[in-house]
Amino acid sequence: MHSVVYGDNVIPFELRVSNRKTLGITVYPDLRVVVSAPEGASEEKIREKVKSKARWIMKQQRGFEKFQPLSKQKEYVSGETHLYLGKEYILKVIRSDKEYVKLKGKYFLVETRNPDKAGKLMEEWYRAKASIHFSSIIDDLIPLFDRKEIKIKDLIIRKMNTRWGSCTPGGTITLNLQLIKAPRRCIEYVILHELCHLVYHKHDTRFYKLLHSMMPNWEKWKERLEVTLA
Repeated sequence: MHSVVYGDNVIPFELRVSNRKTLGITVYPDLRVVVSAPEGASEEKIREKVKSKARWIMKQQRGFEKFQPLSKQKEYVSGETHLYLGKEYILKVIRSDKEYVKLKGKYFLVETRNPDKAGKLMEEWYRAKASIHFSSIIDDLIPLFDRKEIKIKDLIIRKMNTRWGSCTPGGTITLNLQLIKAPRRCIEYVILHELCHLVYHKHDTRFYKLLHSMMPNWEKWKERLEVTLA
């Protein structure tokens, strides 16, 4: 762990060094600050960057402190808030002979014979929507790679604890089911990231140059994703 002093405040942060081009700062709902830095970045430069973002970091932490209960494990009971494509909806679980989930206005309506099944029904609904939206976004983005001659063999959607997506050299792309809760631009960032990996497998200079050409502000959406779904 590292830290910087800003006024009367001490800001501890975790430093992660990787083969990336730029330095990024992420504040998580549990108030952790993680700095991702390129290999070779000096400690002085890293600390200066953190200090320059100190006010923003503390603002994010205050916001998370206010809404800490939202980060707890969901129980799928009426009154909870749940995300879909970056928007929050209030859950209403209704006992009924029907078994379905739908959005109506600002509400997630779940009708079920057994309220204990609400979580399972919502996961099935999320999975169906993810299949539609992820496939559509891939179709929209793949023309950007016409000159790269990449091919997508298969799309897999599943829960992943530590990754938003992955791909194989053979063209199979795996995306985290949780992404369906994020804004569309965040989903586009993850998919573009994996499509770029079909061209350049490693996180080297060529990879980041290609990603930047496809989405110049990709770091903004990466940070938004990590904050939204952490």
